[in-house]
Amino acid sequence: MIQRRNTRQVMIGHVAVGGGLYGTTASPVVVQSMTNTDTADAEATIRQVYELWQAGSEVVRITVNSAEAAAQVATIRKGLDALGCSVPLVGDFHFNGHKLLQAYPECAQALAKYRINPGNVGKGSKRDEQFGAMIEAAIHYKKAVRIGVNWGSLDQAKMAQMMDDNGKLAEPLSADALMREALIQSALESAQQAIDLGLSPDQIIISCKVSNVQDLIQVYSDLGQRCEYPLHLGLTEAGMGSKGIVASTAALAILLQSGIGDTIRVSLTPEPNESRTKEVVVAQEILQTMGIRSFTPLVTACPGCGRTTSTYFQELAMQIQTWLRQQMPVWRGQYPGVETLNVAVMGCVVNGPGESKLANIGISLPGTGETPVAPVFVDGEKTVTLKGERIAQDFQLLVDEYVRTHYAEGGKLRAHKPSVIPIVAIPQ
Repeated sequence: MIQRRNTRQVMIGHVAVGGGLYGTTASPVVVQSMTNTDTADAEATIRQVYELWQAGSEVVRITVNSAEAAAQVATIRKGLDALGCSVPLVGDFHFNGHKLLQAYPECAQALAKYRINPGNVGKGSKRDEQFGAMIEAAIHYKKAVRIGVNWGSLDQAKMAQMMDDNGKLAEPLSADALMREALIQSALESAQQAIDLGLSPDQIIISCKVSNVQDLIQVYSDLGQRCEYPLHLGLTEAGMGSKGIVASTAALAILLQSGIGDTIRVSLTPEPNESRTKEVVVAQEILQTMGIRSFTPLVTACPGCGRTTSTYFQELAMQIQTWLRQQMPVWRGQYPGVETLNVAVMGCVVNGPGESKLANIGISLPGTGETPVAPVFVDGEKTVTLKGERIAQDFQLLVDEYVRTHYAEGGKLRAHKPSVIPIVAIPQ
């Protein structure tokens, strides 16, 4: 069992983050995402936020970088509410956030959380004044704040002072270690400054993002021992495609296994015209394959070999996984517990029957040269053998029937825990 790190609990709108201290119960790890639309384009932003929410994002961050963007935030909130989308919105502020929150009170009210990067709010005395103005807005409107430190935008004055101090030590820190310590100190000092200004500790979430896996693990491992705040995890600038997925998974999985992390985001660079929802799917699948949370039924699928020269089982695995995700917005309300369903789509008779028996429902398709029949196993028992050209359609109907007959109000009728970690077929 993973032992979660106990923290204060922070509310982002109606979504609880962290917990376990001071009489609170630890809430599940929350999945976040961010839009890449121009927030000044309210219609496009509403559309993308809704799409991310439908995919399972529980909190969505939007950029608030201009007067035009700030002026549309309340409209975006109202538009989402009209669609029945209650997902909390986080405002991503940088250089001019103090001005925008003061000039657009309806924006300050519509947001559920403000994301503040201490390295981007000003320098010297202006930094304190402008940071203070944003914290005062959070206090006035009773909003959560994420103190989000980023290695690419550290406070340069602080970094210079730390380098001078480090050089005087008998055993100075390495450059990498000094950078990590600067991140942590910047976050913790900014959080304390916010508290000194009157913000409740129960309104603060912290993040210290870097783009190197080992640095991220070290930073958060140290940070988790030095504060009680909930922590937002994410590998910044993770990249695109398999590189971004692998790097984010490697870093987040190690931290989550150690009980560190209360909200996560997988910062993937989308390919041209690719849906932004992929980062939500990957974040969910990291949590689900680790056994931390369940979001949607998963498909166990073999990787294929010389026995499976046909692409049929691959196509069926992708078809079923995509269909399962599409059904979840409806199923989630009708069939509590359906997100734990495990479906197996195997390509031949070597491991096919065994893996299918371990799933709630599974099919073992014929490999190259094998008899063109496909046995189906339900809760470990062979129930039917499918043949002909409608194997895919018939199996989908059987999965749908299984959901309708095995899930009801109150959850799953028969508990099922696969004895193996499933290999997940990610829809492209």
